[in-house]
Amino acid sequence: MKQRIGFIGLGIMGRPMSLHLIKVGYQLTVYDINQEAVNHVAALGAQAALSPREVAEQSDIIFIIVPNSQHVKEVVLGENGILQGADPGTIIVDLSSITPVASKEIAAAAAKKGVEMLDAPVSGGEPKAIDGTLAIMVGGKAEIFESVKNLLHCMGSSVTLVGGIGSGTMAKLANQIIVNLNIAAMSEALVLAAKAGIDIDKMYQAIRGGLAGSTVLDAKVPMVLDRNFVAGGRIDINLKDLANVMETAHEIGVPLPLSSQLLEIFHAMKADGKAGLDHCGIVQFYEKLAHVEVKRMEG
Repeated sequence: MKQRIGFIGLGIMGRPMSLHLIKVGYQLTVYDINQEAVNHVAALGAQAALSPREVAEQSDIIFIIVPNSQHVKEVVLGENGILQGADPGTIIVDLSSITPVASKEIAAAAAKKGVEMLDAPVSGGEPKAIDGTLAIMVGGKAEIFESVKNLLHCMGSSVTLVGGIGSGTMAKLANQIIVNLNIAAMSEALVLAAKAGIDIDKMYQAIRGGLAGSTVLDAKVPMVLDRNFVAGGRIDINLKDLANVMETAHEIGVPLPLSSQLLEIFHAMKADGKAGLDHCGIVQFYEKLAHVEVKRMEG
C-alpha cells in the first residue's frame, strides 16, 4: 500500500517542496493557515485539510515546515494538532528551522503517543526548494530515517542523517552561521570595492575561482549587482535562526562574537523596515554606513 503523506506549511519553501512529492505520484493531504496556499496546492492534486489533526488522520508520514519553534509546537501539540489525530507508528518529519531543545521536547511528547519524529531542517532557500536540490540535515533514529529517505530525496539532492534527535537542527544552526557570516563578509568587501570605484563584476570574476569563491558568492553577488533583493531567504527568518544560534550557544557555553554582531545588524535592518528582503540585503546596511551603492558599471 502506498504511503499516505501529509504536508503542513505551504509558504515560500513548503509549497514547492510539496509539489515535488505530488509530481512523483504521492497523494498529499495538506494544511496551512493561508487558505489561498492550500487552494493552490489542492488545485494541483492534493487533498485539503482544515487542521493539523485532520492531516494526521489521513497520513502515515507528515512533513512540517513552519516559521519557528512555537509554530511547530502548536502544529504537533496543540488542541487541533497532529498528536490529536495520529495513530501510533505515524512519522513526523519536521523540516522547520528551530532549536535542538525544542526538537527534543516535541519528539519526547510525540513518543508518548507512539509517534516517531525526525528533525530535518533544510538549506538552499527558495531557488533550491523550487528545483528540488535542497540540502537536508536529519536527526533521529536510523531506521525511521531509512523509511522516509526516498521521500526526502524528492525534495533535496543532499540528504544526510547527522545523528540522534536534535542533530539536524544543530547542523542547521551551524549552517546558518556559515551562510550569513559569508554574506556579511561579502557585503563588506563589495562596499569597500564600490567605494574605491572599481568594477564590481570584474572583481567578482577575478576572485570567484580562488579561495574566496563560494556557493554564497555565486548566488548572491549577481543579486546585489542587479539590485534584486526579492527574498529566497528573508532577513527576518535568518534573524530568527541566528537568535536560535545564540540561545543554543549560550546554553552550552559557546561564545560566538561574530554571530552576535551579525544578529544586531539583522535587528538594525528589521528596525529600518527591511525585514522582508533577501539576506543578501545585508549589503544595504554597509552601503548606508559608507554612503555608496554596489551596482554594475554603466556602459
